[in-house]
Amino acid sequence: MRRGELTDEAWAVIAPLLPEPGGARGRWRDHRQVINGILWKLRTGAPWRDLPERFGPWKTCHERLRRWTADGTWDRILAAAQVHDDGTPVQWTISVDSSIVRAHQHAAGARKKGAPAASPATPGAQDGEAIGRSRGGLSTKIHLAVDGRGRPLSILLTPGQAGDNPQLLALLDAIRVNEPGPGRPRKRPDVLIADKGYAHDSTRRALRQRGIRHVIPERSDQVARRAAKGSTGGRPPAFDRAVYKKRNVVERCFNRLKQWRDLATRYAKRASLYRASLVLIAAIIWLP
Repeated sequence: MRRGELTDEAWAVIAPLLPEPGGARGRWRDHRQVINGILWKLRTGAPWRDLPERFGPWKTCHERLRRWTADGTWDRILAAAQVHDDGTPVQWTISVDSSIVRAHQHAAGARKKGAPAASPATPGAQDGEAIGRSRGGLSTKIHLAVDGRGRPLSILLTPGQAGDNPQLLALLDAIRVNEPGPGRPRKRPDVLIADKGYAHDSTRRALRQRGIRHVIPERSDQVARRAAKGSTGGRPPAFDRAVYKKRNVVERCFNRLKQWRDLATRYAKRASLYRASLVLIAAIIWLP
């Protein structure tokens, strides 16, 4: 095992979730070898064609990434990693935030055929591939929810100019942790921590309707508007400064994700492949 490759403990969790190595079309190239090749690509940010020979043909690694993106294998791996019994179960003090990554010029120009439709909620998206055009160039925004230890729970992509707040409820809905024992996957956190980008009255109402305690500071304009109304302005929303200090875990998670150069700059044309790469590294963060 070389630096950056799967550990034996991580492989023991991942291996049962992968297709059998033999099939009607012949044997697959060794799954662990291929995943290590994908990890090398994500860690270095090098072109696929520069993949070292020890990982096999580069086309095999790229096709495996694409195929397992389409059938949901990477999401199943992340779901299994989140409930892996490593002695540190999910901590349900959830922090959310977003981060913009520069999209390389190679990420533009994806074929329209087979691409998802652009959402009206994300204007400026290029063919629905979560690439936005602005004065700074091409960019993609990663929306991330992490648990109390800074481990990823859900990931969404939008064009770089999209706002944070409109994605919050969708980000929470994407959390599905299959905790041990019978019952449905858990989705609702004990506490949600977010910055002022999520400090909208409609958001607070939606969180209260869901029974989610939230720690979100008020913006200065909201404080001034309430003060101007005097006694009719109502009381300020509850805010726990001690709990809010724990929000830094989401920033640290972004730092860990961006240690992988292929994630710090987006090279993939398809948003689905870029998100799959994020999901794979998110699983690696969870696993020993």
